[in-house]
Amino acid sequence: MKTIIADTNALIMPFKSSINLDSELRGLVGTYKIIVPAPIIGELKRLEDRVPQARSALRFARTKEIVETETDGDRSVMEAAEKLDGIILTNDRELIALALKKKIPVIRLMGGKKLALVDHKNG
Repeated sequence: MKTIIADTNALIMPFKSSINLDSELRGLVGTYKIIVPAPIIGELKRLEDRVPQARSALRFARTKEIVETETDGDRSVMEAAEKLDGIILTNDRELIALALKKKIPVIRLMGGKKLALVDHKNG
């Protein structure tokens, strides 16, 4: 089973882009579980009033395993991915570049509706 670490925009993505996250992830990695770093829950709470999809994303995130981290923001996603040997799910360009530099695979949205797995070899 693959461990997928989701950042804030990844959790908003299925509500903003109308993609079937479960189907897309299963097609890419087979069986998986989504992990959400605890600081990402806080980020979604702060976005609730400004981003229409944040409330749905927060409800979705709370159905997943939430892990405590020593860092926050993108660093919490990196920390969790390193500790859990996970794949990062994000569309954040800076986070993608950092993850690939550290040889952590990334799943990102391509072409608006499809997820793609990228790593340091094919990034």
